Amino acid sequence: MSNDAQAPAATPPTEITREAWLALIVTTIVFFLVVIDVSAVNVAFPSISDDFDTSESSLSWIISGYNVFVAAFLLVAGRLADSLGRRRLFLPGVAIFLVGSLASGLAPDTGWLIAARMVQAVGGAVIAATALAVVLPDFPPNRRSMAIGLTGATGALGAVAGPAVGSFIIDAWSWRGIFWMNVPICLVVLVLGPRLLRESKDPNATGRIDYLGVPIGTAAIGSIMFAIVQSERWGLGDPRVIAFFIMGVALIPWLLRRSATQPEPLIELGLFGYRSFRATNAGLAFYSLAFTSGFLANSLLLQDLWDQSITTTGKALVVAPLISAGFAPLSGRLADRVGHRWILAVGSLLCSAGYLLYFLVLDTEPRVFDVYVPISVIVGIGIGTTIATWASAGLSDIEPAKFGTANATVRTTQQVFYALGISIVITLIAAGTGLDGLQGFRWAWLFIAGGYLMAALVVATTFPAGSSHDRLVDDTARR
Repeated sequence: MSNDAQAPAATPPTEITREAWLALIVTTIVFFLVVIDVSAVNVAFPSISDDFDTSESSLSWIISGYNVFVAAFLLVAGRLADSLGRRRLFLPGVAIFLVGSLASGLAPDTGWLIAARMVQAVGGAVIAATALAVVLPDFPPNRRSMAIGLTGATGALGAVAGPAVGSFIIDAWSWRGIFWMNVPICLVVLVLGPRLLRESKDPNATGRIDYLGVPIGTAAIGSIMFAIVQSERWGLGDPRVIAFFIMGVALIPWLLRRSATQPEPLIELGLFGYRSFRATNAGLAFYSLAFTSGFLANSLLLQDLWDQSITTTGKALVVAPLISAGFAPLSGRLADRVGHRWILAVGSLLCSAGYLLYFLVLDTEPRVFDVYVPISVIVGIGIGTTIATWASAGLSDIEPAKFGTANATVRTTQQVFYALGISIVITLIAAGTGLDGLQGFRWAWLFIAGGYLMAALVVATTFPAGSSHDRLVDDTARR
């Protein structure tokens, strides 16, 4: 590189303005709402079922439909944000989430509620794709992991607070309050957002979206997600599951060919030219297989096998997310200084060790607070050092012009493999039901521990060394 190219990179700005902090607060509040809403809805199922007198399979689409729509629209939202403007898309996303929340709270029946949740999901996808992208350009490169870490900590707190807040609202009022609580906060964000958020986008964007690639990509991800989600109900070998999965996979080569030739494609293939981006998506795929499915397996263990009350289950499950909320900002700061590779590798290994201990130590006798919870502390530390660090790792070498598309790609990887991991773990637990009751959980814990272990190995062997600032100075280390 020439001296001219190196000089600006060698002394990057380090000051964070007041406006940048305020913008981060605004976007983080909305992200917190999205997370807390998902976790709070889980505890509302019995109340919704009593009100609507509907089947469990129909109610499951209150969650499943939301997940499918979020995954399907993430890439579209990221591309539109980079092409048209992050603030220009973020604020309508908040408005859509508000409308979906209001409609969910007013739902007269299950069908209305499922449809309203899908509207919420479109808003949630836009928020997930743009919340970081709209503020990160205002943070210097060597402070961005810290900002992402704060957002990750807020998400962890949302996961912790969701069931508790949901239970309180249901007891004090109704399950409808879980959705209505979003409305005033979204209104505040819509008022403050135009004043605090600075517009940014890809300076080379023309606004000409690949209008054929968008439906192809949306259909591909949506079909794959639908197949994965429905496999829990229909079974992995069901012809409908296989057909939807094949249809989704078959569309991907067509999407990739279009993305290679379009000026503003749905998938920015150039992002995969960065080692950090490739390594993040590969490692995150294994990590995501284990992450959500791990919490699900332990929730089923506590309630179904150990027959614990909702209160005891909540107290036991809250430990890992609460600890992770404390560690996430610290790991973000450390990643800014020393890099992401070993933070992610060690954190993933801690998660793997925790689930391996579950496999080795736990049995059919309930040992909640003397055995399960202490092991969960190890998992919590591992999650705290990784859950937000993955996002900052994926964006660490990406130029600000591509933040929306890059962030959306990383989050799409998360969503797809979250759903796949849940389907696999449910299948493993069900397969062990006819044995001693514990065998299915043991298979699940081994699978989860293996996912975390593979994530650690992938990131340790493929992610570039050093901090993003080091690689900015030496551009050859980024590719």
